[in-house]
Amino acid sequence: MDSFSLIFEAARAFGDALGDGGALVGLDLGTKTIGTATCDAGWRFATNGTTISRGKWGRDRETLLALITARSIKGIVIGLPRNMDGSEGPRAQASRGYARNCAEAFALPILLWDERWSTQAAEAAMIGQDMSRARRAAAIDSHAAAVILQGAIDRLAGGVL
Repeated sequence: MDSFSLIFEAARAFGDALGDGGALVGLDLGTKTIGTATCDAGWRFATNGTTISRGKWGRDRETLLALITARSIKGIVIGLPRNMDGSEGPRAQASRGYARNCAEAFALPILLWDERWSTQAAEAAMIGQDMSRARRAAAIDSHAAAVILQGAIDRLAGGVL
């Protein structure tokens, strides 16, 4: 199976590729950091993870491989930063390239998930928790990854594929 056949934009096809489910990791790709989140094998709850300082692909790959191995990850959900009108710009193309790298490196199904409102939703939730501005800045990427992953697993587990 080539790496392109592991990348999906439809939740149904991604779910079919996963078969019996399994733990997932969500990634919010920034230019300097990667926010991570994981969910249980039953696709109930996404939990924010760590924020990885983004470096060269080889270093990112090793860090992600350690997470994938430690959590027995079966699939990856990557935020796809579309413009508000649904079009795609340079950031979306960079996310697609990162997805291709992940597909080649990890041979796991990958879902590209629309992330248009993830950062705003994460920030609103953290403000609702009365989190300081400094703590929000440090945690926003991993919280956004959790919003992205929760949206995907809600679609997967809810049957509205």
